[in-house]
Amino acid sequence: MDVSFLGGPQPQRGVGVVAPFDFALDRELWRWVPDDISLHLTRTPFVPVEVSLDLARLVSEHETLDEAVRALGAAEPQVIAYACTSGSFVGGIAGERAMCEAMRRAGELPSVTTSGALLEALTDLGARRIALVTPYTRSVTESLEEYLAEAGIAVTGRAYLGLTRHIWKVPYRDVADMARAAVGDAADALFISCTNLPTYDVIPQLEAELHMPVISANQVTMWAALARLGTRAVGPYQALLDPAARRQWPVPETGLQGPPELPELPEGQEGWA
Repeated sequence: MDVSFLGGPQPQRGVGVVAPFDFALDRELWRWVPDDISLHLTRTPFVPVEVSLDLARLVSEHETLDEAVRALGAAEPQVIAYACTSGSFVGGIAGERAMCEAMRRAGELPSVTTSGALLEALTDLGARRIALVTPYTRSVTESLEEYLAEAGIAVTGRAYLGLTRHIWKVPYRDVADMARAAVGDAADALFISCTNLPTYDVIPQLEAELHMPVISANQVTMWAALARLGTRAVGPYQALLDPAARRQWPVPETGLQGPPELPELPEGQEGWA
């Protein structure tokens, strides 16, 4: 069949994504992306280290970021996203900012990280007290809490799995159980950490059950990257992304409601805790 009359594929804008070598949720990232956007993914080099603070430091070294961003340049993306929560919070707020600057210099493009996007999303939601869910060990979870505290965010409750590998295999049931264990009356929102932890379909369920905004690592990463392109991530019934869902949740303390304005374009198991 002659399809030449179609004139070729529609023009696409690109998001370059730098992910850790063990990232296994490419499909989940794509679910947040509208049809006129393409993702271009690359991974950091393999290192024989399990999920830990040591691994977080290795996959976020500036030399590694520089090489990854330069490789992505061949696909000509318009924004770069570093899709790893622990790798972007392990150095604190200063470390996260330095990562963004290193990527920006390497690619001469706007750059975001998961942990930076998390703080943007919490600001957008007006959330200063959050419940926290992670698949990590205690030490990695505590490092995330320190990062949040540095930004003035209080963790009111937490649950973690203590995993050091195969995080992408955790079922939604376990994620939901952790969320219920972590949430108390004082939280403004729930954050589910780790870009390798499946969350897309569980977010609307948890928001309906817990009556608060629920945000996740992959969700905020795509939300922030796509905002730099002047467009929105796709997430029906997710308060951060869907204006209809957002209207259910008044912004804490102010009572203001409604969807966010897009920012201008910038120049092993331990059980519950």
